[in-house]
Amino acid sequence: MAVDFNDRDILPDTVKPINYDISIYDLELGGDFGYQGTVSILSEVIKSSKEIVLNSHQLKIHSAEVKLEHTKTQQTFTASEISYDVPRQRVTLSFPEEIPLSEKAAIVLSFQGTINNDMAGFYRSKYKPTVTPAPSVPKDGEHHVMLSTQFESCDARRAFPCFDEPNLKATFDFQIEFPEDQVALSNMPKKAVKKGKDGFKIVSFERTPIMSTYLLAWAVGDFEYVEDFTKRTYNGKHLPVRVYTTKGLKGQAQFALDHAPQIIDYFSEIFQIDYPLPKCDLLAVHEFSHGAMENWGLITYRTTAVLFDEKASDIKYKNRVAYVVAHELAHQWFGDLVTMDWWNELWLNEGFATWVGWLATDHIHPDWHVWPQFVSDGMQTAFTLDSLRSSHPIEVPVKDALDVDQIFDHISYFKGSSVIRMLANHLGQETFLKGVSNYLKAHAYGNAKTNDLWSALSQASGEDVPALMDPWIRSIGFPVLTVSEDPGQISVKQTRYLSTGDVKANDDNTTWWIPLGLEGKSGTTAVASIAFTKKQDVIREVDDSFYKLNKDNAGFYRVNLPPTRLSKLGGQINRLSICDKIGLIGDAGALALSGEASTPGLLGFLEGFQSETNFLVWSRILGSLGTVKSVFSEDEAIMNALKKFTLKLIAPAVEKIGWESSEGEEDFLTSQLRAALLLSAGMNGHEQVVAAAKRQFDLYTTGKGHVDPNLRGAIFGIAIREGGKSEYAALKKEWQTTTSVDGREISLRALGRIRDTELLPDYLEFLFNEVATQDMHTGAIMLAANSKTRNGLWRYIQDNFDPIKEKLGKNMVVLDRFIKQSLIKFNDREAEKEIAVFFEGRDNRGYDRSLKVISDTILGRAAYKERDAKMVSEWLAAHGYA
Repeated sequence: MAVDFNDRDILPDTVKPINYDISIYDLELGGDFGYQGTVSILSEVIKSSKEIVLNSHQLKIHSAEVKLEHTKTQQTFTASEISYDVPRQRVTLSFPEEIPLSEKAAIVLSFQGTINNDMAGFYRSKYKPTVTPAPSVPKDGEHHVMLSTQFESCDARRAFPCFDEPNLKATFDFQIEFPEDQVALSNMPKKAVKKGKDGFKIVSFERTPIMSTYLLAWAVGDFEYVEDFTKRTYNGKHLPVRVYTTKGLKGQAQFALDHAPQIIDYFSEIFQIDYPLPKCDLLAVHEFSHGAMENWGLITYRTTAVLFDEKASDIKYKNRVAYVVAHELAHQWFGDLVTMDWWNELWLNEGFATWVGWLATDHIHPDWHVWPQFVSDGMQTAFTLDSLRSSHPIEVPVKDALDVDQIFDHISYFKGSSVIRMLANHLGQETFLKGVSNYLKAHAYGNAKTNDLWSALSQASGEDVPALMDPWIRSIGFPVLTVSEDPGQISVKQTRYLSTGDVKANDDNTTWWIPLGLEGKSGTTAVASIAFTKKQDVIREVDDSFYKLNKDNAGFYRVNLPPTRLSKLGGQINRLSICDKIGLIGDAGALALSGEASTPGLLGFLEGFQSETNFLVWSRILGSLGTVKSVFSEDEAIMNALKKFTLKLIAPAVEKIGWESSEGEEDFLTSQLRAALLLSAGMNGHEQVVAAAKRQFDLYTTGKGHVDPNLRGAIFGIAIREGGKSEYAALKKEWQTTTSVDGREISLRALGRIRDTELLPDYLEFLFNEVATQDMHTGAIMLAANSKTRNGLWRYIQDNFDPIKEKLGKNMVVLDRFIKQSLIKFNDREAEKEIAVFFEGRDNRGYDRSLKVISDTILGRAAYKERDAKMVSEWLAAHGYA
């Protein structure tokens, strides 16, 4: 089936923007939160026409005219009609006569808009200040507000009328009128300040470089900042880097500031292009739909992705902050300087920034084991989505704005970065980065397509990169290599992997280029780099005593080893790298799910890891076990036996690590391991751990004791799971009163572990009425994973679907995420049917892809449960766990 990448709903090609001059004024800070604006768009008229079509969404345009600059005269055309196409988010300006061709036409529009609370366009964020705010800081109910923008993908059109497509680049002049005692930021440094109306000032900013509309940004608030400078010089000066917060929080911005200047210098060096703007600001935004946004020169973040309190934050957030700061800074080159031509190549931005974000994090923190973390989290997450028929290729046709929001997903980010990592590993990192640098230089301040990157990499490496990569980018899914053994050789066969285990001939028509990475070729200690490009082949001279395919999990594929080989490797764990262990555990879990291997095989393999000490390996072990437990969660006998199995597996590690951190500086991964093991022990009923967690919780919530910030998730989670109304009430109070930047997220997750279903209505009420919209999916994840609350959440969604859609659907990213997270953990065919029937005949645009993913996932889990229940039960009984 041919895929039409040109089936796009795009603006007519009559006008091309050159520069926007935007002025925002008359802000109503309170009540309706309206504002007035004018924009003059200097444009080239390429085709004469009586109409000009722009993007506009939720704006009212008061007047529109076009002024043509001739050598001596100015000709003005006034629009006779302004008509809106609401579903397509467009406005048509109609003129009584044709506007002729012109190299310099100013389209001048005056308009009004709303500073909404939907986390899209020009919007407001609520927060409770920790210090006395400036007198003019606006309020929304009992909260104070800050103002900022979020324009990606297609929401610049919510703030001002524009040509809102990534390849219609222009320069931007921006000015805004706002209260004198507040601070305004934009992509560029301040140019001038003048007096506005009473108590207001007008700030204008320097002109931006040529860029896409979605990268324009501004913010207004009661801001303060911490500042540092790069070590390298840019245009003869050290570059100023600032992290801005609302007043009272700048002390928590230091960790991000320690990273940002280093990362800017690192990227300037590896891309061989200096950071292109005169400043770099990072801004913490109190309500945010994504994790962060790469606006050029003014990067915005949700608070937990940029703030870290050394005394009160959970150490695991360090990892998040370091990585997200690096990811967004990577975009300043890859995405901002060079932008994808259209949204079907979103992966080019996101996959690359994900890979290079981890690369920079690894550069600064080599002791964090960043690549094993990527294999354990990013790759496994990509595998999960891409193992469904309802997945999509990395490069996917995108028709319009609602389509694009759904592909900000695990394929674009994690599969994209996995195949980039695989290619970089194959070509060699130096060669790969040389190709990237050439690509960025060739397309600077312009737009590019995937093939432009491939040709730059082909030139740098001398390899035919499109031939290697096209199957990975344009085909759906990924391969599993099934291995069979003969003395001194192995036979390898590649087929598509589906978690449902029912691959049909028409599913399996791709032959992937697979870099084998074979460790254990006879007579050598080196890893043999073998390009596997057939459906089936034999590899000779393989060491029977030990071999491992896909060394360090550099390739994006699963390996299905014979059961005897897997159990042999279980006894050779000391010969495996951290990435190898994680990959083997991930593969064993996935192949049990699809039926190509068995759950007893997985459990038997995991028994060999009792003495493991690495957090990331344990994280994968607990993740794979968690999937098994989740699928069998309604079968009490199997669940009790799996709990016993888990406790026996983790007991030595739990006892060794204990509750107390060692004296002196404990390493980053050990702190996270303690939290993961204690939580797992408590969830599986470890009596001493449960008793200690309950004791610490009681002391903490009655004000008689403190808890280690890194153990809050474990202590709160165990206390809620084991407790009842009083623990629930105490933790809800903690959510309401915590001042820690991550405190609400940690409390919300723990509250979702309730076992008493009588508490569920209150939690749902709380989730929908008190919790910020940006965090509602966190509650949904926990309730869906909890076998006691999963059905109640689904019933609530059915009973309240219209108000839920009304509340969350103003930002489709938020609604789509909420629906997917709420419904993906069911394990039976009846639930899948019920969900399908409920959504049948509704307008599901904006989350239709997710409904297919939900259906496929549930059917796969149901098949797994039906197929393996008896076998799992028998194995657990035979091994003394039942």
